[in-house]
Amino acid sequence: MNPRSVGVEEELLLVEPGTGQPRAVAGTVLRQVRQAAESSQAAGARGAGADQARDDAASLGLELQEQQLETNSQPCHSLSDLDREVRRCRAAAAAAAGKAGAHVAALATSPVAVEPELVSETRYQRMSEAFGLTAQEQLTCGCHVHVEISSDDEGVAVLDRAGPWLAILLALSANSPFWQGNDSSYASFRYQAWGRWPNSGPTEPFRTARRYHETLQQMVRTGTLLDTGMVYFDARLSEHYPTIELRIADVCLHGEDTVLLAGLARALVETEARAAREGKPAPPARTELLRLAAWRASRSGLDEDLLNPVTGLPEQAATVVSLLVDHCRDALDDAGDTDAVTEMLSSLLARGNGAAFQRTAFRRAGHLADVVNSAVLATGSDRWVG
Repeated sequence: MNPRSVGVEEELLLVEPGTGQPRAVAGTVLRQVRQAAESSQAAGARGAGADQARDDAASLGLELQEQQLETNSQPCHSLSDLDREVRRCRAAAAAAAGKAGAHVAALATSPVAVEPELVSETRYQRMSEAFGLTAQEQLTCGCHVHVEISSDDEGVAVLDRAGPWLAILLALSANSPFWQGNDSSYASFRYQAWGRWPNSGPTEPFRTARRYHETLQQMVRTGTLLDTGMVYFDARLSEHYPTIELRIADVCLHGEDTVLLAGLARALVETEARAAREGKPAPPARTELLRLAAWRASRSGLDEDLLNPVTGLPEQAATVVSLLVDHCRDALDDAGDTDAVTEMLSSLLARGNGAAFQRTAFRRAGHLADVVNSAVLATGSDRWVG
């Protein structure tokens, strides 16, 4: 039996070469990509070039602000296939951005001060009217991992059990230390900025899929949210795919870290689904403590203590990360992912996450533009290939 399929959405910054200033050209980029795909189809073109044009058009999309692009991988059953997908999507985004005179950078916030420019779509305009500065200033880039589930009931059973472990994924991915030209003192300031939405963060157990969906509908009926697509929990059931969507992570600077994140997320989903099938109760995790754990991960990333998901007490980050691997060991083994995850995790812990990279680049160069330029190179680099 194949492991569960897994795919990722990555949000990338569009930046000006040299200055590192985010550029509001997402609409232009996507129009060019779609026109190329349509021209290829109209001409009846065949072969690798035509296929690539269509794949690129399907892989790229808009996000809230004009200074960012979203990439969408195909679902994959092996981490090596996902690695190729992540690199393909990043390369497609870079090539498309280049035609508009921009680069892409896998940064979860802009180090350089920026005035976000909202995408001119009706829904986003309505969000701006309803949420004011929370929407208007929200230029953040996340990584959303989609893991296949058999049903909404299985998905909710996983959501009810996975919460204590999600903060570790945030710590590993933390890649947003700078905000509006300043060091925020956080490893992931994106998570802090994202927390301004009234519909974000950890959740208490739902128990059943029916209660999950009733909760979402009740949230919409309050008149606060436009629709259920605005439910921004740290993890949720996808509205469009038969997946759990883990949304807590920053976009990772290195593509191999995205693959690592996906491998751990898949193993966590499988582990908690097995626990539910075996009748094991969900851990009695309070939402207040889950919020504290995510805050700690956002504040220091891998540089200081994280909260142990079992005891709720602080321990060294590397020790807590190892607890996640041990917790998911059987699922990793059964998927054939143990060696790859171990290799990629060792690499990440040795060099640090994106936040460490950015701060090191700033200390070395002294200019935030150089941080962005270094990130552009790292975004497109080839690293682990399984």
